[in-house]
Amino acid sequence: PPRTSTMKTFAVALSLAALPGATAFTPTLKARAGARRTRAPLKSAVSMEVTPRAWEMGDISPDGSLVQRIEGQTRKTWKFNNIDKDRVQVALESDGRPVHADIQLWCGPDWTPFSLKTYSEDGLKRPVKTLVGTRNKGVMIEVQNKAEKEFPIKAASNYATDDMAKVPHEIPATTEGTIVAGAALRSWPIEEAAKQVEVVLHTDGRQLNAKIELLNAPNNPKQVYEVFTNNGDLNRLVVCFDIPEAGNTIRIINLATVEFPFYASLNQVLGGEGETTRYEGGVQLR
Repeated sequence: PPRTSTMKTFAVALSLAALPGATAFTPTLKARAGARRTRAPLKSAVSMEVTPRAWEMGDISPDGSLVQRIEGQTRKTWKFNNIDKDRVQVALESDGRPVHADIQLWCGPDWTPFSLKTYSEDGLKRPVKTLVGTRNKGVMIEVQNKAEKEFPIKAASNYATDDMAKVPHEIPATTEGTIVAGAALRSWPIEEAAKQVEVVLHTDGRQLNAKIELLNAPNNPKQVYEVFTNNGDLNRLVVCFDIPEAGNTIRIINLATVEFPFYASLNQVLGGEGETTRYEGGVQLR
């Protein structure tokens, strides 16, 4: 009868539970259950006390020997032949007038794998600061002043220090990056306490064609970078914005088609004179 069968099944279950080895299954199941609930921590905003990075022109050329004055509609160059290094640092500034210049990486007489168009409304408050990958080759950095003769600029370039050479990979590794699809636009609000914003754009090896704008009001760009490179991994775009006033937004536009997405990572450098400087990555996407 069904009732007798049910009682026999229940009795067998009790007998199995009474076996000495049966209790060994209990902690295993609990351990497995606990393992299912445990998740690896996700990368999020990173905040750490650090020394401000050496972005200034004085850091590139402490004695001023590598600083050159570039008149409007003229160009200057710097040669780099150390194939053991893969990153150079470039800085442009003015006495307060606009900066409108192109930075190009020359490998040989007719190959420019990296080109960067720069603009700053005030080259004293917002100087141009960037890192350029050399691909471990003998290269030349060319800076061309695209402005009129009335707007000269100062420029300096040198091999990046070991700490600065790590920045193109350090920022994406410690912040929560955002994928920017082809023809897409993303924007990030900047905290009022921010003194600098560091931005890294990179791809998985495909081309990188993008524009970064620092806006201080709707559609009012104070500083602009526009990059093109055939390899967005070897030549990552790494720039630093000085933030002299509050109310800013970083806007990033992918100028390529949908086949060429890239990753964007931001670091806000918080703190000021008399305060602890810290880096905060993974800015909330707006």
